Amino acid sequence: MKRLKTLTLALLLAAAVLSPAKAVDKAAVEGQFRAWVEKDFWPEAKAGGISRGVFDRAMRTVKLDWTLTDLVPPGTTPPKDVPQTQAEFSSPAPYFAEKRMAGLALKGRTLASVHASTLKRIEKTYGVPGSILLAIWGRETGYGAAKLPKPALDVLATKAFMSTRKELFHRELIAALHIIESGDADLPSFRGSAAGALGQPQFMPTSFLKYAVDFDGDGHRNIWTSVPDSLASMARFLVAKGWQPGRGWGYEVTIPQRVSCAQEGPDRAKPVGEWTNLGISRISGKAFPASERGKPGMMLVPAGRHGPEFIVSPNFYVIKEYNNSDLYALFIGNLADRIASGAGNFQAPFGNVGGMLRSDVKAMQDALVRQGYDVGKADGLAGYKTRRSIGEWQAKNGMVPTCYPEPALEKALR
Repeated sequence: MKRLKTLTLALLLAAAVLSPAKAVDKAAVEGQFRAWVEKDFWPEAKAGGISRGVFDRAMRTVKLDWTLTDLVPPGTTPPKDVPQTQAEFSSPAPYFAEKRMAGLALKGRTLASVHASTLKRIEKTYGVPGSILLAIWGRETGYGAAKLPKPALDVLATKAFMSTRKELFHRELIAALHIIESGDADLPSFRGSAAGALGQPQFMPTSFLKYAVDFDGDGHRNIWTSVPDSLASMARFLVAKGWQPGRGWGYEVTIPQRVSCAQEGPDRAKPVGEWTNLGISRISGKAFPASERGKPGMMLVPAGRHGPEFIVSPNFYVIKEYNNSDLYALFIGNLADRIASGAGNFQAPFGNVGGMLRSDVKAMQDALVRQGYDVGKADGLAGYKTRRSIGEWQAKNGMVPTCYPEPALEKALR
């Protein structure tokens, strides 16, 4: 019944959000858009250093993309952010579906051989292992096989004109025009995702201007069809975000029950040797490299005590700069290990967790906040601050810490 009520509510909310769009006069909005391009956006672009010729050539054929999400046409109001809190808080396990991971690893090992000389040169230049770059490439665009579905200028202009984040997309649209003006891309090839991300690395235009490189030496930073440019641009991004050469991303470990899982997080780092002294060991049975013992490592328990446990390096959090998700960074790390050494999935399985409503998880977060705990953002998603706060609350209340939202805890916390 709870799920049925939630589904009914979600359908009603969706209808409420969608129904005003039916009343929008799209032809009138298109006219307002063309007027906005000339009267409002052109002065902004000019002030940003865009020439009139490039502006006219690029913006002449741009059209609104009504299929995008997060749109707020003139005369309408932004939809309330209620449906997000009703979505299900899922188990991490499906994120690492073995069939998909194995397929990407097999292809990645083939490409590691094909592009061996390029990857070696990139690692020498930037210090980022080729396996990490291949893993990101595979995750973002299936090693370039995924079709980029949208004309990027249409996406960026639509969102700059009528989205909930117009100011952000104003900057991205001007950055895109700078890319066109530089000659690094022409209009027919200037394609990206529905979010406005460009090319094989899926850079936003501002990131392109900061990090894209011409690694094949043809005079253009081409992240659409040049593999060397795409991979080297990813490497430059990671280095700019703090990648530490010579260190991996992390290790799957076994954490003894006497060691609290509430010690998780980048702000609670210890030298790897200290974690070892507490009894934490690699699940593979191998010792940590001697070079790691004095360097900082961080506990990571993405499913609390109900799944694989890790000691990660600062490079793990650099990977998160690409996509701010623990599961994304673990996906990249595991896929990179598979490509580099033929490793398999994590040895410890994910338990039967998840299935709670995000609204219920948020209620737990709100209760923890009222009791003085720092959960990060109370959004119904359990990041490391929420997980360790749950563990600290459990310990304080005489429970064995599991550091993960569970239905049994919901009533107790409230």
